Amino acid sequence: MNRDVDIYVLLTNTGTLFSKTIQLYTKNLLNHASIAFDSDLNEVYSFGRKNPSNPFFAGFVKEDVRGPFFEDSICSLYKCTVTHCAYICIRNQIRYMEQNRDQYKYNLLGMLGIMLNIEMKRDYAYFCSQFVASVFEQSGVNLVDKPSLFVTPGDLEQTPMLELVYHGKLHAYTGCQEELQATGAFQTA
Repeated sequence: MNRDVDIYVLLTNTGTLFSKTIQLYTKNLLNHASIAFDSDLNEVYSFGRKNPSNPFFAGFVKEDVRGPFFEDSICSLYKCTVTHCAYICIRNQIRYMEQNRDQYKYNLLGMLGIMLNIEMKRDYAYFCSQFVASVFEQSGVNLVDKPSLFVTPGDLEQTPMLELVYHGKLHAYTGCQEELQATGAFQTA
């Protein structure tokens, strides 16, 4: 049975110095992008800090959006409906990255490339929005009409391929999901 499946793109602002620096350039409130496989955000992946207290140790991460690092974050959660085939491809790419996480690095040079409008592709290196756009693109779903090396969270926010599900405090959303699940009023597919 080949039915369409929903995948989520989470855009956040953690309020860190790095996030504020990016915001100065992009003029966008939300400057971090992640992929989530479920609406209750239990499986969220991106390229970012491997240790929340150290911004220089970064790469592929499974994020804990309920943890203290995201405590004061503002977010927008978007839904993207993809074919079952595209979903499996996205799932497999992330599974591969997770199994080989040590070879992946954060593409800080790529972020400079955006500012200079120069493609700075590095093997096994991504910044967060490049990761999101690239994983979708390699699965046959082009979220934005530009190379993934130039995609910003603001581009993801503007694409008609994504449907806004929620905007506000991240912990208010995750807390609401947990309450609904505990009472049985909310069930995930």
